[in-house]
Amino acid sequence: MAPNPPQTPLRRLSQGSLFRLSRSTAYPDAPHGLGFLEPALAELVDEAEALQTNVEGLRGLSESLETFNESFASWLYVMNMNALTTDWPQAPTQASFMLAARRAEEDTRAALEAIRAAEEAARRPPTPPEPTATLERSDMPTTDGATEATIATASAAAAKPGAGTKTVVKKKVAKPKMSAKEKRERGLEVERLLAALPLEFRGNDLTLRRHMETIMDKFFDHPDQGFNIVAFVKPPDLNQARVNKCMIALVNRKMVRKDNSTGSVLYYWNGLPR
Repeated sequence: MAPNPPQTPLRRLSQGSLFRLSRSTAYPDAPHGLGFLEPALAELVDEAEALQTNVEGLRGLSESLETFNESFASWLYVMNMNALTTDWPQAPTQASFMLAARRAEEDTRAALEAIRAAEEAARRPPTPPEPTATLERSDMPTTDGATEATIATASAAAAKPGAGTKTVVKKKVAKPKMSAKEKRERGLEVERLLAALPLEFRGNDLTLRRHMETIMDKFFDHPDQGFNIVAFVKPPDLNQARVNKCMIALVNRKMVRKDNSTGSVLYYWNGLPR
C-alpha cells in the first residue's frame, strides 16, 4: 500500500525572495542571475569593518575610563585620609573672618579720626614762633631712621644776657630717598621673606601684611641696630599689640633675634635662615 502524501501546505513565496530577484534583468551577465548580491555584500563588508573599528574604539575608551577611575578613586582616598590625619592650625575659621571684619572696622574708624584731627588742625590758627637764637650742628653721626641733630639754643641768654641757660632741642632730618633699583630690590626681598611667614601675613590680612612690611623696612634701614617694641609703634594704625604679633612671627621664623641681656628686650635682625 502506497504511503499517504504529506499534508503540509506549501509556504507562499515572498515578493522579495531571492528567486524573484534572481530573475531580475538588472544584471543579465551575472552567473545564475545572482549578480545583485555582489554590491550588497561589498557594502555589508564595509559596514562590518566600520562597526568593528567603532567597537574597538569603545573598548579602548572603556579601558581608559577604568584606569582613570582607579587612579581618581585612589587620589580621593588619599585626600580623605590626609584630611582625617592632618591638622591645619593656620586655616581660617569663622572666628578669623569675624576678627578680620572687626579689624577692618577699627582701621576705618581710626582713619576717620585721623582725617577729623587733620581738619581740626587745619582750622586751628597758627601759633607764632617764639624768638630763639639757634645753632645747628648737622655734621653729627646718625644712628636711627629719624636722625637727630642737636641744636643748642640760648633763648634765655638772648632775652637776658645775664642768664646762661641753654636748651637742647631735637630736630628730625628726613632719611635719604631710595632709588628705583633699590626700591625694586627691597620689594623682591620683602616678598621672599613674607613667603616664609604664616598665611595671614602673606595677603590673607592686607593690614597685617602692611604692618609687617613697615617693620621690615625699619630693620632694613638699620640692620645692625637693636630696637624695642616702642620703636615700631605708629598710632593709631600700628599699635603695640599688632607690633607684638608681628614680632612673635618673626622670632618664631628666626628672622629676628630677641635679646634681653641688657635688662630691656631688644630685637635684632637676622634675616631668613639658610
